[in-house]
Amino acid sequence: MKDLFPPPPMVVKATRPFADALALRTLPLHVHEILPAFCFYHFTNTVLAPRLSSSLFPTTYAHLPARTKTSWHAHVVSLVQSCVINTAALSVIFMDSERMQMDAMQRVWGYTGATGMVQALSTGYFLWDLMTGILDWDVHGWGVVAHAASALAVSSLGFRPFVNYYGLNFVLYELSTPFLNIHWFMDKLGMTGSKAQLINGVALIVTFGGSRLVWGTYQSVKMYQDVWRALKIPGELPVPPWLALSYLASTTVLSVLNIYWFGRMIKTIRSRFEKPNRKTSRKEQ
Repeated sequence: MKDLFPPPPMVVKATRPFADALALRTLPLHVHEILPAFCFYHFTNTVLAPRLSSSLFPTTYAHLPARTKTSWHAHVVSLVQSCVINTAALSVIFMDSERMQMDAMQRVWGYTGATGMVQALSTGYFLWDLMTGILDWDVHGWGVVAHAASALAVSSLGFRPFVNYYGLNFVLYELSTPFLNIHWFMDKLGMTGSKAQLINGVALIVTFGGSRLVWGTYQSVKMYQDVWRALKIPGELPVPPWLALSYLASTTVLSVLNIYWFGRMIKTIRSRFEKPNRKTSRKEQ
């Protein structure tokens, strides 16, 4: 399946030396998507999010502390990005017949223009996410920085190309992100403990556990199996050990963070619906 946005020849030619130096052979074919994606999310964070929030929630937004507004804007970007990337990834997964027919070696080294496009959109977002995470680390925390750096490494290495097939499957981690952001906004809009937040919380736990822990672990195991086969098969495209280890390290960091966040998420959601006098009544007994 071809890229929906063909690369301008001038951009390909200008970026080829840089890409060759980093051994990222397909990067020049998608620079024209990475940079606009980065700019779009930065524009959303600095312009669209403040203006839309002021219009839609004038009272709540106006009284938010500066730190909370910074986090609010980032959640708006995350919500928009997750909707965009989920739509793009699912469309390619179900429509790219070339990708569907890939064997084990093609799943490691294969490439289609459509998978590269989704990868480029992800790279643009994670580049922005890493930048804002570093600039506002005191608001977002180092966990966000570690997640952004690992995700950016995974998406960037895909431009060799390397395991593009699985990169697209890992994008489906984002299926839980809309519910995560909605849960956060409900807290700020005075809907904590409401029935709507309960329904959203159940959807969040199901999609997070399903997409990141179950689906993500299954895809990781399958990817490790394919990479292990490629490591042992001599030929024109053996997998360099450093590349396999780098990808393994990045995906492991993401998996550990997902498990940690899942535990925190359940604890946080439970706290929204626990009766305040429960601990008190126990002490009185």
